[in-house]
Amino acid sequence: MAYKTKCSISVLYVFLLILFFWSCKEAPETPVNVSQSEVKKEYLKKTNNKEYLVTDYGIVGNSKILNTVALQELIDRVHQAHGGTLVFPKGEYLSGSLVMKSNVSLYLKAGAVLLGSTNPYDYKDVPMPERPESPKRDDYSNMAFLVAYKANNFKIYGKGKIDGQGRALALSIDSLHHSGERIDPKYNYRRMRPNETARPKLFRFSMCKNVDVLDLNLQNGACWGLSFELCEKLKLDNLKIVNRAFWNNDGIDITDCKNVQITNCDVDSADDGICLKSYFPKYYNDSIYIANCTIKSSASALKFGTASYGGFKNVTIENINVFDTFRSAIAIESVDGGAIENISVSNIVAKNTGNGIFIRLGHRGGEQPGIIKNVHIKDIKVEIPFGRPDINYDLRGPEVDFFHNPFPSSIVGIPGHNIENVIIENIDITYPGRASKGMAYVPLSRLEQVPHKIKDYPEFSMFGELPAWGFYVRYANDITFKNVNLKLENKDFRPAFVFDEVKVLNLENVVLPETNHKQFVLKGTHEVTKDDELKTATAIIK
Repeated sequence: MAYKTKCSISVLYVFLLILFFWSCKEAPETPVNVSQSEVKKEYLKKTNNKEYLVTDYGIVGNSKILNTVALQELIDRVHQAHGGTLVFPKGEYLSGSLVMKSNVSLYLKAGAVLLGSTNPYDYKDVPMPERPESPKRDDYSNMAFLVAYKANNFKIYGKGKIDGQGRALALSIDSLHHSGERIDPKYNYRRMRPNETARPKLFRFSMCKNVDVLDLNLQNGACWGLSFELCEKLKLDNLKIVNRAFWNNDGIDITDCKNVQITNCDVDSADDGICLKSYFPKYYNDSIYIANCTIKSSASALKFGTASYGGFKNVTIENINVFDTFRSAIAIESVDGGAIENISVSNIVAKNTGNGIFIRLGHRGGEQPGIIKNVHIKDIKVEIPFGRPDINYDLRGPEVDFFHNPFPSSIVGIPGHNIENVIIENIDITYPGRASKGMAYVPLSRLEQVPHKIKDYPEFSMFGELPAWGFYVRYANDITFKNVNLKLENKDFRPAFVFDEVKVLNLENVVLPETNHKQFVLKGTHEVTKDDELKTATAIIK
């Protein structure tokens, strides 16, 4: 009896070994509970590295056959098999919306193109039921070429390309609206284009962790380019992003994410280049690192806002080249109640850019105005032209609808809510000058004429004509300008600086061109420290 028992155990053991090795050879279709044994953990580790050549699964790279169903089935199958990598060899793989899943990566070899369909019916707005609600809904959808919701531990990488064919897609959406077949209830008749919610983004990833996007060429969304919200441990590196196919074509949008690295990216966008947003009042962007990037934009290059419900904390931006950009090189904006604090921006070179620095605290939304404090901007060089810097774009951001002289940089809060502790250090800005009182004029005796625009959309041109050519600062505490060199290519009748309702101001080694009029104007400004040679260039307005 004992012999039979031992024999039975041995046979069972051999059978289990055979079953285990057979399962390693062919990944199962259903998930395995890997928490029950170390053997199963090793199995999971092995299958995560498995590669799936997409052409072995009926997926065709001839740019004509629609592969949406076959690709989604393969993504789902690999996800159920505990992960792996879909490998795209050279070819053009046409598809509609694809939903990414945990542990499933995409590898595009050189010459491989993942091509977005131009048929609007090939895209879907993916439900995301556990995502928090946002007060801002006017531009908010989850429709994209690549969508991910609670998908973790994957990467999209290689030497290939992802092309959303956004212009043809957007024009198809436009035609369907005007034919009455597919009405966009938010259609913009003033600008004659479908709303952002009707046009698919290139990427839309929400509530994901441990995601890498590396080395690819990414282009031509019908709306925003790479959009990430509520994600953690996100890495974007060595990407070439050209998103100029249609309107609202941001390059990269980071919304209420944590631990994000954006490095070595080249961004060319018809709207904001790299934009940090905050749509959720109880969340905020935290620990964001952006470095060694090149940005060209028909809006702003680096921007915080305008959606700013939660906020932005612990952000470091360094070593950025900006060129041919219509609006601001760096715009830091809180207008929806969010907190912006502990921001470091350094080593920015901006050529042919419409504005240098724009910092704005307003109250467009949110129960209370937000805060902006502890901002350090240093080692910045900006060259501002007289005309439009983005004149060679085929899609240009809308020009302001009033006559004006060249705009200065500005730091502007609102009554009762001041911007606090801003250091502007080692700054070199060249302005065009050529301001004319005949074009527009705010006399220094009427500084109250500059409107507050408390609830307006934030933009460096929002206040209309401004009374300074270099910096306009209003409603701020503890502001330092150190080692600042402002230049004029032509004469400007305005002063370089206007400080209106500023408390604790430090001016140290500020170099300005010689003029016959005062270059520093102080109104309601107290506790001012400045070099002796600057005192004779200061006018105090009561």
